This record gives sequence, structure tokens and C-alpha cells, in this order.
Amino acid sequence: MEQVRIGIIGGSGLYQMSELEDIEEIEIPTPFGAPSDAFIIGTLENSRVAFLPRHGRGHRFTPSEVPFRANIYAMKLLGVERILSASAVGSLQEQFAPLDMVIPDQFFDRTRARARESTFFGEGIVAHMAFAHPVCSELGDVLEDACKSTDVKTHRGGTYLCMEGPAFSTRAESEVYRSWGMSVIGMTNLQEAKLAREAEICYATLALVTDYDCWHPGHDAVTADSVIEYLNKNVRNAQLIIKAAVRQTGDKERGCKCASALKNSIFTAPHLWPAETRKKLDAIVGKYALS
Repeated sequence: MEQVRIGIIGGSGLYQMSELEDIEEIEIPTPFGAPSDAFIIGTLENSRVAFLPRHGRGHRFTPSEVPFRANIYAMKLLGVERILSASAVGSLQEQFAPLDMVIPDQFFDRTRARARESTFFGEGIVAHMAFAHPVCSELGDVLEDACKSTDVKTHRGGTYLCMEGPAFSTRAESEVYRSWGMSVIGMTNLQEAKLAREAEICYATLALVTDYDCWHPGHDAVTADSVIEYLNKNVRNAQLIIKAAVRQTGDKERGCKCASALKNSIFTAPHLWPAETRKKLDAIVGKYALS
């Protein structure tokens, strides 16, 4: 299997990267089932990258149905060290206007579906990850610099509230989230961030603001049509930003702590690991099996 070091997850509307060259599609089976779609492996800015549409081509998975574990584990199997994740979001604060980009540095969980698995662990191996800082700051720096290649207004920092969906918020919910100081609202990225940390992959989100949720007097009803209209305007900018981020990153070695995030997080002694679970998680825990 070809090894790539940069993964790109495209959200609603971002189902491809038009600049990719030397493309091949690869289906990657995982112990957690099939990913959202076949991976598109291609060359972007002289680096081999792996692109995956989060909801599948044609938008076939609801946020609660996205196979998050399979998606991230497949990235790990490919050798991915950094994931750039694009995501459509609603704004919960006046300063984050539609068509702006936000690079959040925090997440807040409001999901509840059991299908939304957010850990690889269990079945005899227990790990408790440090998650106070859920975004790789180095990768966030890269995205921030990459945004300067466009004329898009960009905001660094803020909290991404992850709701269940697929329906948008009620007005009451939106007002409560605003009172909590949340910045933007989406339906997917929290699970990706947690799983990427467990897989020791750097992770950062490029949030594409499509609307003011439903709290804003001028935007009191979020509709799919309005979201898609703004999303289509944002997609091209997102592609340019990701391209610039890949150019800056290339095959540079990581200087962050993401690559050793599991080192002191696995509580179960290796000699107690069930063989089946050990095999299932080999891509993640293999290097710690004899420690």
C-alpha cells in the first residue's frame, strides 16, 4: 500500500481536490468497517496526499452515520501524519460572518448517538487521552498562514460546538450556545479530532462559515439551499487554502507532541492485552506492545 503523510477530509460540498495529479483510487478495509468512500490518492504541490469525502461522494452519510473510526484508521494505515479537515459550520457570534474561515482550537461535545464512536479503545485495552488542547497548534499555524494566500477573512481560535444533527438547531438551542461563548457550530469534527489524537495524527479544522445559524435576526431560519449557496462560494477558497497548506507542510518532520500522544495514555499493561484486540489496533498500539 502506498504511504502518504498528508490526509485531507472534505466536508459538505468539498468532494474533490481539482488540482490533484497522478490520481488513483484505493479502497481500504479496516477492522472498523469500510471508510466513507474510496480514498483518492494524488500529488498536490509535489506531495502525495490522501483525500476522503467525509460524507461519501454524493453526500450519502448523515453526520451520525459517518464511519469516523474507519476513516481515521484507514488514514493511519496509509501512513498519514497530518490531517487537514474542512467543515461547513454555522456562526454563533456576529464577528464570524458567512464566507469567513475559522480555525478553531477547541471543541465542545453536544452529540449523543451511540453510533458516533469517538475512541478506538475498549475490548480489553483502556486508554485515557489528554485532550485539553484538541487541535495540533503547529498544523493550525500552517492553516493560518495558508489562509493568507486568499483574500478570505480568517479567524484563528474559537470553539467548535459539535451537535448531533442532522436537523439544524432550534432558536432556543442557538441562543444557549451563544451564551456559553461558543464560536461556530457543526456536526462532525469532534469525533475526528479525538480519533486522530488516539492515532497520533496531527489534526486541524478549516471551518467554512455558511450562515449565522438561526439566532441572527437576518438569518432566523437555516435552510439547506442557503447553506449550499454559501458553501459553493467557500469551496474554491478552501481548496486554495489546503493547497497552500500542503505546499508549506510537504514532508517536513513534525515538531509537536502528537506523534507520541499515546505514550503515557494506555492504562492496560501490554501483557494483559487480548490478542484479538491487540491485532485489531495494531496500527495504533503496535509500537507500545513491548513497552
